[in-house]
Amino acid sequence: MTLTLTDVTLTYPDGEGRLTALDRVSLDVPPGTLTAVVGPSGSGKSSLLAAAATLVAPDSGEVVVAGTPTAGLSRAGRAALRREHIGIVFQQPNLLPSLTAAEQLQVMRHLSGGSARAARRRALDLLEAVGLAGLADRRPHQLSGGQRQRVNIARALMNEPAVLLVDEPTSALDHERGAAVLDLLVGLARERATATVLVTHDLAHLDRTDRTVRMDDGRLAQAPAPAGA
Repeated sequence: MTLTLTDVTLTYPDGEGRLTALDRVSLDVPPGTLTAVVGPSGSGKSSLLAAAATLVAPDSGEVVVAGTPTAGLSRAGRAALRREHIGIVFQQPNLLPSLTAAEQLQVMRHLSGGSARAARRRALDLLEAVGLAGLADRRPHQLSGGQRQRVNIARALMNEPAVLLVDEPTSALDHERGAAVLDLLVGLARERATATVLVTHDLAHLDRTDRTVRMDDGRLAQAPAPAGA
């Protein structure tokens, strides 16, 4: 199932007027693909993620997540949609210091119901999928920055989302670890058929993505191909 934004406009109060964060943005992300969104700070990238995640309601236009139009949903309805169909990978992992890697994931399944045994089994499977087999019982301080980011990604996949939204996952990583995380995201998108959107300032690895689009002043355009692509 896809993520689709059609003619989405989003504004915020700005003094006596309104600031346009998204200006008639349209984007279609098919399942099993990763679309990278690039652009300068303040261009609207974070607003795009927020609208796609149903964290904010646009002034006009339509956001459809996994076949569900979101315009008429209540706040509770949007929260349920996020819980069931959307995974969000924040820029900082924000792992709970007292929980092991597996427990970070199990908490997500606990919030949605289900048995503890099934949650543990899925957590271990996901940690293996992101290359952390054998590290399930380590706490955040026992993991490297790249490993913590992988736990962050696995946690976002815990409830089998149709849509995965990723905010600057490589910003705190060196070139090699950043490339590994992006390769992981591309592989997971294809393997798990998620419609994945990645917001990034890192232009070094864009040849790994299925498509790159650019935000400028709230407008979306196809980005030029990376050098050597």
